[in-house]
Amino acid sequence: MKGHRSSLERLRSSVFSIGATITIATLALLSVPTFTEQALSHSKHSRGRWIEVDISRQQLIAWNNGRIERVFWVSSGKRSTPTPYGTYSIQSKYRVTRMRGANYNVPDVPYAMYYSGNYALHGAYWHNNFGSRVSHGCVNLGVRQARWLYNWAPVGTTVVVHR
Repeated sequence: MKGHRSSLERLRSSVFSIGATITIATLALLSVPTFTEQALSHSKHSRGRWIEVDISRQQLIAWNNGRIERVFWVSSGKRSTPTPYGTYSIQSKYRVTRMRGANYNVPDVPYAMYYSGNYALHGAYWHNNFGSRVSHGCVNLGVRQARWLYNWAPVGTTVVVHR
């Protein structure tokens, strides 16, 4: 945690020395919370299925009994609408759904798996920018990849999102 604190202090001093502002949401994205680091370390050696979303690499890794089953390119949230870090579990699944927000209204979103409020893993038929941060906060996958994940991960599957 000591390295985290000094990195954050360096960032604060460099940001404020140039007269810029920084939001709380941006600060939250600058480091992985300790509980996520612990969950990630524990989960890599655990039994059963779980999902890792690596924001820095824009990859989703499907783990099963400590082994990687699949790795997919994803598109997570852009800077203005970031994907939050943390440890979650899939709460609900919809084969097809409509997603609405302040700046979007997308019908027929395939293979949606909600893991925290309005945040979901889902297929994206409207773009092919996987590997880039372009979403409104959800984790986008190609439709074929989302179908595989939807069929592989039951409700209750752990989802760890980290930097």
